[in-house]
Amino acid sequence: MATERERRFAGPRRGQLVFALGFVVLSLLLLVQIGDQTIWAAKAEFFAQPRFWPAVGLGGMVAMGALHLYRLPWRRFTVNDRVELRRWAAVLEYALWFMAYVLLVPVLGYLPVTLVFVPLLSWRMGYRSRFMMITSIVFAVAVVVLFKSFLGVKIPGGAIYEYLPGALRSFFILNL
Repeated sequence: MATERERRFAGPRRGQLVFALGFVVLSLLLLVQIGDQTIWAAKAEFFAQPRFWPAVGLGGMVAMGALHLYRLPWRRFTVNDRVELRRWAAVLEYALWFMAYVLLVPVLGYLPVTLVFVPLLSWRMGYRSRFMMITSIVFAVAVVVLFKSFLGVKIPGGAIYEYLPGALRSFFILNL
């Protein structure tokens, strides 16, 4: 049964409890690690200590997060919280795609990985027509040629390029 305070709350309910709990836990984790991540300089003034202002900031994060959690009109998870949490977690999928891309480029090379990932991401985002797949492949080739050849961006050649014959290996490392 909802209390009077819960009924009068005008804002959206979904995800606030999850956000408040996550914020307090993350802030506490960072505050606990401050001794390992910063130093206390021997001859520096109190306000000039490398640890002072980060500690003030993290202490404020913990205090304000705890106050936010305390002032919430409800403290139980609902279906809306779970739905909102799933929405937030869905964003992590694209971070994983990016990490896989970054890890595979030094192994397989910039061109092959880009030629695989761009159409795969286009497919994942719902662009599944033949025209869009061809467009994504053309776009992938154009990006590689633009970055490696015209702009001269130094992207490491793939380890797989080492198995190519001499002149071809040099061309692939420099241009693809």
